[in-house]
Amino acid sequence: MGVKRLLGMVVLAAWSAGSWAAPDAGQLGQSLFMRVAVDSNKGAAAGAPCSDLGADWASCLKGRLILENKGGQAVPAGGGWSLYLHSIRRILKLDTPDFAIRRITGDLYQITPTASFQGLAPGQTLELPLIDEYWILQESDVLPRPYVVVDGQAPAVLQHNSSDDASYLLPLTGDNWKNPAGELRPLMNMAQRYHSFSQRGAQLSAAQVANRVIPAVRRQQLGGGELLVRGLSLNLSGVSPAQREALEQRAAQLGLRGDGIGVSGGVVGARLPADIAVSGGYRLLIGQHGVKVEGFDAAGVFYGVQTLLGLLPQGGGQVRWMTAEDAPRYAHRGFMADVARNFKQPSTVRRLIDQMAAYKLNKLHLHLSDDEGWRLQIPGLPELTDVGARRCHDLTETQCLVPQLGSGPANQSGGGYFTRADYISLVSYAQARFIEVIPEFDMPAHARAAVVAMEARYRKLLAQGQPQAAAEYRLLDPQDQSNTLSVQFYDRHTYLNPCVPGSQRFVAKLVSEVASMHRDAGQPLATWHFGGDEAKNILLGPGFQDVSGGDPGKGKVRMAEQDQPWGRSSACQAMIAKGQLKSVADLPLNFAREASRIVANQGIATMAAWQDGVSGAASSADFATRNTMVTEWDTLYWGAAQAVNGYAAKGFKTVLALPDYLYFDFPYELNPREHGYYWASRDTDSYKVFSFAPDNLPQNAEVMPDRQGQPFAVSSSAAPAQYAGIQGQAWTEVMRTDQEFETMVYPRLLALAERAWHKAGWERPYTVGETYQLGVTHLVDKDALNRDWQQFAAVLGWREAPKLERAGIAYRLPLPAGLSGPNGLATATEWPGARLEYSYDGRSWQFYSPGQQVQARYWRGVSQDGRRGSRVETLGN
Repeated sequence: MGVKRLLGMVVLAAWSAGSWAAPDAGQLGQSLFMRVAVDSNKGAAAGAPCSDLGADWASCLKGRLILENKGGQAVPAGGGWSLYLHSIRRILKLDTPDFAIRRITGDLYQITPTASFQGLAPGQTLELPLIDEYWILQESDVLPRPYVVVDGQAPAVLQHNSSDDASYLLPLTGDNWKNPAGELRPLMNMAQRYHSFSQRGAQLSAAQVANRVIPAVRRQQLGGGELLVRGLSLNLSGVSPAQREALEQRAAQLGLRGDGIGVSGGVVGARLPADIAVSGGYRLLIGQHGVKVEGFDAAGVFYGVQTLLGLLPQGGGQVRWMTAEDAPRYAHRGFMADVARNFKQPSTVRRLIDQMAAYKLNKLHLHLSDDEGWRLQIPGLPELTDVGARRCHDLTETQCLVPQLGSGPANQSGGGYFTRADYISLVSYAQARFIEVIPEFDMPAHARAAVVAMEARYRKLLAQGQPQAAAEYRLLDPQDQSNTLSVQFYDRHTYLNPCVPGSQRFVAKLVSEVASMHRDAGQPLATWHFGGDEAKNILLGPGFQDVSGGDPGKGKVRMAEQDQPWGRSSACQAMIAKGQLKSVADLPLNFAREASRIVANQGIATMAAWQDGVSGAASSADFATRNTMVTEWDTLYWGAAQAVNGYAAKGFKTVLALPDYLYFDFPYELNPREHGYYWASRDTDSYKVFSFAPDNLPQNAEVMPDRQGQPFAVSSSAAPAQYAGIQGQAWTEVMRTDQEFETMVYPRLLALAERAWHKAGWERPYTVGETYQLGVTHLVDKDALNRDWQQFAAVLGWREAPKLERAGIAYRLPLPAGLSGPNGLATATEWPGARLEYSYDGRSWQFYSPGQQVQARYWRGVSQDGRRGSRVETLGN
């Protein structure tokens, strides 16, 4: 018997005899360091029993969970402590006798040493074989802040894993960076980036785009002179004092004085040309003696001034005499910010509103609730924020939700909420900038924060002897024992139960209170977003089979033990018995109809939902509100073009939210060091967003491949549809900080604004019967697309990036691109005006002048003020 094994038995015996002190959680937190290694993302091919372990489509990875003792004291053998960790991939097996593993809920797992665990000496590393569902392709797949729990002690975060910036994934080896389902694109590095940027054409100088603005105007006639603008004096009719103040704040933010060139004009209505005589339409006249803005309405006046500010560089300067006539492409030009998964501060949302207004976006969709958090104070229901807005290590979930998404055991990240006053202030702020706030409270699925909070309320009031009050807003059927697994791995508590009376009362209370906030803010609530997505048990999906099945390409589960949501709810079965429902499968759509009646009774004109929230409806007339809006989130390569046309044909106001182009939580480029989810795309950069042709969805199949780089074909088989508009989405599962949120949103938000406001000349008209496919058809004028991009990119680089910086926006810095060849070093950036730095040792940095010949190995992008740097790239790798 080895000395180490003998020592472990002695330690274990001492622990069992009660003579060994309990492990110190704080010491373990200071000592332990956790990492993940991927040995093969093609687990089945590497011998892993992916199908037998129940992996979706039998897809799993083989890897290692690595624990290292970086402290000065040994981690004792035996038990007495647990490590809680987060995994966005289902852990199917931890193949070791030294630890037992169980999933708590969602992404939270507990691993506990067994009697065979022999301890961990200082400097020692223990590697635990691991099998996860699917694959790990990005650093952000491995979440921070695992923590140690010892009974009777405060939980302790592993300090070596506490940073949001560090990577806890070991570098992927071989072809593990590739999607196991297939990958045709190269890994993006400095050389590939240079090749990609070069294909987009020659970059332009600031002078060449002096008359271009983001978003581009519909038409423009240039005069022969220039007007020097260092300050603005606004004298506008038809705009409110708050709207004028918003323009003055924007001008001041850009370094313009409060006096100077006069800007006059106001609302002129239908006196404008017919094609711009719509809400938001305007005429901007810049001449020798000043500026005049004529708007169809107050929004048009506001946008006309924003165009003037867009033409000006930071601090002001010369602007050409011109007449510009302009109007928005879509009525709905939106952006969705998920503040539920990881909360974002009011100041960050205000900065977002400022930038949306500057680039003429007008709908702010706030995702205010989900499984992981409730983010708005509701009078009379304090538990929603007291419990639902906090995460801590309380497995009873009486005080808070259990940690998720790397939040830590004491709300180190992710927690928070808007008070009623905060929300009213934000809505009022948006109203002054012509932005409608659309609140979303997701239901009946993705409702765990509300369900758990109302269960805490129920227990509290029941203990106080108030059973009737306790049940008033209870969202569960206590008899329901349905066995389900949601998209993000929660049990039946993720679903608000539509069959219990508390659910209808809850929705009515919620809508009434939020509508009251909007009235107090001066923006009556016009659109209520119901959510409605993903009310399903994923284990009943097509990638699974019964344990008796023989398909090696599907995961095995005990199908007889799986239920549809609410499948065992006695309240729902009673409704079926009374003939009110055919089956529980009807419940999501039925509840959406019920919600629409509640919304309509509050005088709200429009109810919105993600498309699966109204799936199965015959038409928009199925709902009680005057309008029903569909937020469409199918991907193009999975049939979005046909789906959106179908909803539009049924009378739904259809808003495009296609993930492969419009999800800003996805990586900018194909590189494991990028952050974000990537189930629909691994490379959504600003160019891709800019290239989106929303009116002719099939056209996009000729310009971009699918998520694996594979070409796909889309035909325009249905009649052309009219869309309400488009919107970008920023889901925040792995955007834990406000800075990360801004890095993911900007500058893609500007490309979104370009397409939402302006229809480009290279966008082909929708024609029934056309088919598009990358590399096969050649209908799109890609040279025109690239010329337009270079104009946009030059405005972004020379004028707008400095403005973002001055506004305190932590936008993504362009990464370096470069080739070292026989003619020396050639470098490039995504847009002109971007700065690069180089280093010989990776520590000391010097500014790079374009054309300069250096043999440095390390490169990075840097902000104009030199305070922020991009990730470091290596030339030649």
